[in-house]
Amino acid sequence: MMNQTDFSPIHTRRLPRIWVWGTGILVVGFVLLQLVRFVIPEFQPDNPPVTQRIVWNSQETEQLWNQACAACHSNETVYPWYSYIAPVGWLVAHDTHEGRGELNISEDNRVEWDELIEVIEEGEMPLPIYVTMHPEANLSDAQRETLIAGIRATFR
Repeated sequence: MMNQTDFSPIHTRRLPRIWVWGTGILVVGFVLLQLVRFVIPEFQPDNPPVTQRIVWNSQETEQLWNQACAACHSNETVYPWYSYIAPVGWLVAHDTHEGRGELNISEDNRVEWDELIEVIEEGEMPLPIYVTMHPEANLSDAQRETLIAGIRATFR
């Protein structure tokens, strides 16, 4: 059975106030999360200057490289809209910086092409999370072989 106090004016006024405060706290928290990338450089999507250009053996090799590898392994990353919204953007920026730390063809003139080929052959790259968000990076076996042959021809 319902109690008279369940519908009291005080009780009905308190509920909307809780929703307003709760929503306000969530909005302020979300806005503060967006500002973190300006304080922590690792969370900032960036493109440092390109200090080196690779002359690929063919346009097809370059196209396949750009399709599957360049977003994380060059300074010419095209960041999608969601990379500017925390906390997803933090993951995108972190993964991009980590990828550049392993191999960055825009700056590093010491490309370990044999290691690069091995990683592609073993299916370790591109990362599954990247392929999920960028299905065009999921190369077919023929495309993968073409990319590997092109890398060999470019760096030998």
